[in-house]
Amino acid sequence: MYILQESLFSFEELQKLEFKERLPIFFSALDLRPYAKELRSHSPRGADGHCRQGILRALLAAPLENMDTFSGLHRRLDMDLRFRYQCGLRLDRKAPSIATLSRVFTELTNKGLAKRLFEDLVTRCKQEGIIDGSHVAMDSAAIHAYEKKQPKRKSELTGNANWGAKFDSFGNKVKWFGYKLHLAVDTASELPLALSVTPAHVNDGDLAPALMEQVAADAKVKFFVFDAGYDQLKNYEAARKLKAQAIIPMNLRNEKEPPAGITSNGTPCCSMGFAMTYWGVDGDHLKFRCPHATGKVDCPLGMAACSSSNYGMVLKVDTKSDLRRYSSPHRNTKRWQELYKERTSVERCNSRMKTYLTADAMHVWGIEKVITHQYLNAIVLLASALAMAQKYRKVAA
Repeated sequence: MYILQESLFSFEELQKLEFKERLPIFFSALDLRPYAKELRSHSPRGADGHCRQGILRALLAAPLENMDTFSGLHRRLDMDLRFRYQCGLRLDRKAPSIATLSRVFTELTNKGLAKRLFEDLVTRCKQEGIIDGSHVAMDSAAIHAYEKKQPKRKSELTGNANWGAKFDSFGNKVKWFGYKLHLAVDTASELPLALSVTPAHVNDGDLAPALMEQVAADAKVKFFVFDAGYDQLKNYEAARKLKAQAIIPMNLRNEKEPPAGITSNGTPCCSMGFAMTYWGVDGDHLKFRCPHATGKVDCPLGMAACSSSNYGMVLKVDTKSDLRRYSSPHRNTKRWQELYKERTSVERCNSRMKTYLTADAMHVWGIEKVITHQYLNAIVLLASALAMAQKYRKVAA
């Protein structure tokens, strides 16, 4: 089994290579023949004779080479013979037309082939040790639509692009017309495990349970990591159902006062009102000790008022009694903070797809085609990881 070095992300490594080397290495990880077979036209009319595998290669090369339109891809295939050859298309005839490229893209969409290829690549990455899958981070990203803007009510009827708003990392409210790309990412490799696309107005937390189930179907997930926007009971319950722990900061914006005798992060207080000391996990229970006994506070009554034991009073809290408030590991402990920091992996994955690929540069209409467009971008990241892993193996051999 070959395992990529920590913090070494293959997409950036692939981008550093010269163009003439980059595409052959990228395509070396992909066997597109099974998918291309399903794209062959069976119509006796208008057969264009273009290799469907070559067109599929070109559609995957487009986001890698930052081409976001069929006209731009056609122009590149027409003018750049090396590019056309590397895609596996013949040089003794004209490049595929814009209409042909668009038609094949529509076939990909109608037959769900992009999703199938994506899922097959995720499986391969797991088999080769590139993806671990035990820690998963989720988040959404704003995707702008190449569609005519409409009033929000009218957009909701179509199920396509709509108006959305969310707060950026600086606390500013950002509005846009389009979609949301919901990503589930392996925190170790920063590679996508599953994705979903919704109109922009859909709440992030509403999509999380289904995405969690999709990821956990093929991997044993220990932790799901989210930002505070996912702080909803149903997300904790969904993680618990999958035998995993949701790591989510509590959203205090609409938070009511915590129950009497408990701090806002779920730490019980002793009879003197001091927060007790977290002392580990015992099955489904969090263990807390007298803060005076652990040296955290200097209680005027000492330990005698609470317990006759030299160990001090011990309290065990069942995490199942309030899945949202109680977490294992306990909220705000060093371990919990370490796990939460892994959430940045999904931010970096989103950034790569939007900045270096074409996730936010769409020129297709309708949510089904938008989904295919996003899958093609995600496939580039997975194929890059597989391609570079093969390259490293050859160098090491």
